[in-house]
Amino acid sequence: MIQLPEVIKNAVEALTRLPGVGEKTAFRMVMNMTNWKASELMSVGSALASLQHLKLCKDCGMFADETLCSVCQDDSRQSSHTMCVVEHASDLMAIEKSGHFKGVYHILGGVLNPLLGIGPDELKLDELKAKIIKKGVQEVILAVNPSVEGDATCSYLKSILPDQINVERIGFGVPIGGSLEYLDPMTITKALENRRRF
Repeated sequence: MIQLPEVIKNAVEALTRLPGVGEKTAFRMVMNMTNWKASELMSVGSALASLQHLKLCKDCGMFADETLCSVCQDDSRQSSHTMCVVEHASDLMAIEKSGHFKGVYHILGGVLNPLLGIGPDELKLDELKAKIIKKGVQEVILAVNPSVEGDATCSYLKSILPDQINVERIGFGVPIGGSLEYLDPMTITKALENRRRF
């Protein structure tokens, strides 16, 4: 069997670190890139290398070009007194894509998971509480994924926030166009829990 050069092996191994990219897909990508011009390879390489200089918004934790992201710089959003708490930046982007939410965000960076050593201190939940009070936030929307850890995180946040702050969790259930017969029991349970008057 032919021995491939180390350069190709290293490139394949690097690409397999991406989510959803297995060895075969990474190999096809690398084989495709062997036909690229040097300038194209340098352009992609420098774009990826520049990710190490990526800044995070000092207020919400979202990616930013400056000290604050575009959402946190928007005065109308700051004055909404509504905050949406999410697990990851990708969750924030999904909510923004809907165009419906007009408040500010806070990215937790994960959920409580004692087995992995992730407690309230690791997620800086006391700092989040202080920020919510300081900003005069009146409504907190917990957009945390439905899981045992997510539920525990939401319950903990609700317990540490003052009673005068309205804390809600986003609804979960049947997707638009979904058929009940194909849904798992947890999804149906959440749909029944989140029912509302019609």
